[in-house]
Amino acid sequence: MKRNYDFSKGVKNPYLKRIIVSVRIENGRDVSKSLACNAIVDTSASLMILPVAWKDRLGDLDSSRTVKVATAKQEMINAEVCGPVRIQIEGFRPIFSEVSFIDLSNEDGDCEPLIGRLVLAQSQARVDIHGHRLVRLKHMDLK
Repeated sequence: MKRNYDFSKGVKNPYLKRIIVSVRIENGRDVSKSLACNAIVDTSASLMILPVAWKDRLGDLDSSRTVKVATAKQEMINAEVCGPVRIQIEGFRPIFSEVSFIDLSNEDGDCEPLIGRLVLAQSQARVDIHGHRLVRLKHMDLK
């Protein structure tokens, strides 16, 4: 391999497509504070990631802390992790977890919420790469 190889010009896998699912998030203590949106499944993310501009829609959340996170662009930024929230991916069982709030606006000004691998695992959902969808796990792993 070349010492200074530019990976940004590499061939993209045509079989990898975005999986977008409908999700509902509620304040764990006040169900009147909730939001519903479409979110991108991102198995490289950990938690549910929402735009910081949406934080007020969930009301006051009990727990809040700031953590450093690495972005897809290899930048380190601060994210506010809050909870508890009830998260339900359409077609899957609801779970209680936390959400991360970061500035998600892209060049077009659109916000793209993300569903991370911890939320998928708790919801007993896995990615079907061939069908470009989420499917239900029959059992959870303890290994």
